[in-house]
Amino acid sequence: MQAEGAVTAVPFPIPRNLRESIEEDEDPEREEWLRRLPGTIAELTERWELRLDPPFEPGGTISWVAPASDRDGEARVLKVSWAGPETLHEAEGLREWDGDGTALLYRAERFDHTSAMLLEHCRPGTPLARLRAEPERDEIVAGLLRNLWRHPADGHPFRPLHVMCDQWADEFEEDYEPGDLDPGLARAGTALFRELPRSAPASVLLCTDLHAENILAGDRRPWLVIDPKPYLGDPHYDPLQHMLNCPGRLIADPIGFTDRMAGLLDLDRERLRAWLFARCVQEGIWRPELGVVAARIAPA
Repeated sequence: MQAEGAVTAVPFPIPRNLRESIEEDEDPEREEWLRRLPGTIAELTERWELRLDPPFEPGGTISWVAPASDRDGEARVLKVSWAGPETLHEAEGLREWDGDGTALLYRAERFDHTSAMLLEHCRPGTPLARLRAEPERDEIVAGLLRNLWRHPADGHPFRPLHVMCDQWADEFEEDYEPGDLDPGLARAGTALFRELPRSAPASVLLCTDLHAENILAGDRRPWLVIDPKPYLGDPHYDPLQHMLNCPGRLIADPIGFTDRMAGLLDLDRERLRAWLFARCVQEGIWRPELGVVAARIAPA
């Protein structure tokens, strides 16, 4: 029986990016998850007493996300994701930050390859990438990171950063072919990518995927972070995704860009440069321009 007040206003279309990502992946488990997704959404809508609007388009590659309102008419967002490694501790991270720079989390469940969350509806919700020029974004990203970095209490569930770095390095070594990138750079970058998280001078809760598309304009706070992928580790890692999402500046002046972010975050410039080199090597197979950056900033 449908819970009182739980009215489904729309059917459950699958946004383009999610559908295409799963079709390209050709993973039978993900295909089955997608087939069952409309029913999963209907069950959550009833259990959490929600009214849904059409999902955001073109959407993300692992999540179905739609505006919603709860039984009291409060604006919310329903996010239903494939429960892979990327989403493993997203809810726990949002609970730890508790809206202090991130979207608020109201409810969360994880079941049958599904991670479901009921979130704050950030309004107006315009991504930072559409509102500020890149140099201004640097300062906003730095301010948010400084606020997010903290030491969670004992017993926290967050994985150490080296778990992610080891996985990525393994995947790089499986996919690498000598024509993709200079072999010496590939070896040096992969070795650093494994070593740097283990030699961190400090360890804090990281966002790991903070960039201008994952920062939304809000009314409760000027800027709110969404889609964190929390790990515990070296704060020097956290500016990297923002930097990689500014390819023009990164290619034109990687050392100057590194120095600027290090200054804004009070980080060691040489260590941040080493992290950037290692990450550019890891990405260089798929983004050749980052291989060029890696060659320019390679450690002597």
